[in-house]
Amino acid sequence: MTAFILGIVIGLLLIWAMRHLTGFTSQKPDEYVGNEPIFDLHRHLTGELLCEGMIFGPTGRVTSRFRATMKMQWEGPRGTMEEHFFYDDGSTQDREWRLTLADDGTVRAEADDVVGTGRGSLAGNTLGLRYRIRLPESNGGHVLDAVDWMYVQPDGVILNRSQFRKFGIKVAELFCTIRPMGAQHA
Repeated sequence: MTAFILGIVIGLLLIWAMRHLTGFTSQKPDEYVGNEPIFDLHRHLTGELLCEGMIFGPTGRVTSRFRATMKMQWEGPRGTMEEHFFYDDGSTQDREWRLTLADDGTVRAEADDVVGTGRGSLAGNTLGLRYRIRLPESNGGHVLDAVDWMYVQPDGVILNRSQFRKFGIKVAELFCTIRPMGAQHA
């Protein structure tokens, strides 16, 4: 019986190590330092933006599609992004992010549905951000751990991939594009 329990413990530790030491959540900003174009928040996240994307459930199936309009304004190192989401089921959602960019490329992010303060770093063509978000009551009101990675492309389009976890288990993933309003795309 002891060998059986030891085997289970070792198996669980291996699963934990694989999830936390490899893959999406283990990415580090230093891995992207040399990538171009350099992600400049004041240049790439400013003005009126259009966001289009989808949310995947825990099994990898699309559970929702959305479009969002965003308006980002900067006053020195502080920025405010107003987001208005339109979901495929007809529902809408608003969020206002308050960002603070430090000289060393670190970013603080706050929003009314973010528990505490999100923290991130700019490196090369990326912005990595971690925070805890409270879902609306209509979606259970759960608090999820979020990891966002944004990658600016040569044409200025931003690809955003986010994963949401509860007790370390991935419960949702989001993928979207963000680009200046009116920008042409294929």
